[in-house]
Amino acid sequence: MNMQNLMAQAQRVQREITKKREEINNSTFEGTSEWVKVTINGNKELLSMKILYDGPITDSEDKEMLEDMLKIAMKQATDAVNKEIETKMGAYSSLGGLF
Repeated sequence: MNMQNLMAQAQRVQREITKKREEINNSTFEGTSEWVKVTINGNKELLSMKILYDGPITDSEDKEMLEDMLKIAMKQATDAVNKEIETKMGAYSSLGGLF
């Protein structure tokens, strides 16, 4: 394989990686717990948060439970992003960060 063909192939792979990364970044991912629903983008930035719990939050146990539910929902959403990255970008992981 000559150098020109190799460079063309590398550029093609780089365009594919860029396209897939943009698809992920432009997607939204949700995480839900009993009390909370969050939506993040592919950059793992919080886009929205909705409290599903409609009871009163009056004592410290309720506040701690809400905090835990927030953590669960955020972890679920970021795990969804990571899974999508692995699904779409996994084929390129052997390139070792070349792109």
